[in-house]
Amino acid sequence: METKWSKILIHASAFFMPVLIPILFFIISQDKEIKKLSLQALLFQFVMWVLIGVSAFLSWILIGLPFLIVFAAMTVIVPVIGIVKALSDAPWEYPIVKHIL
Repeated sequence: METKWSKILIHASAFFMPVLIPILFFIISQDKEIKKLSLQALLFQFVMWVLIGVSAFLSWILIGLPFLIVFAAMTVIVPVIGIVKALSDAPWEYPIVKHIL
């Protein structure tokens, strides 16, 4: 039960503390699954920030605008999917970074 709420908090941290909460859970938690999820959440946020930054830079020539919209939507939708999966105790990993860790 403790891991369920830890997972929910890690996913929800994308909306209020996307860096601090995953780092704290990585340091504090003894559970290997929570450590992996916290690293995935942190890495996902960094990757999305880079992609949004590049898309925002390229949007001045209208190439990056569709990518900017998609990446911004992913930054919101993916953590919500993670929260829903954590509430139902279903295994789930962040896209883009799940094979890195």
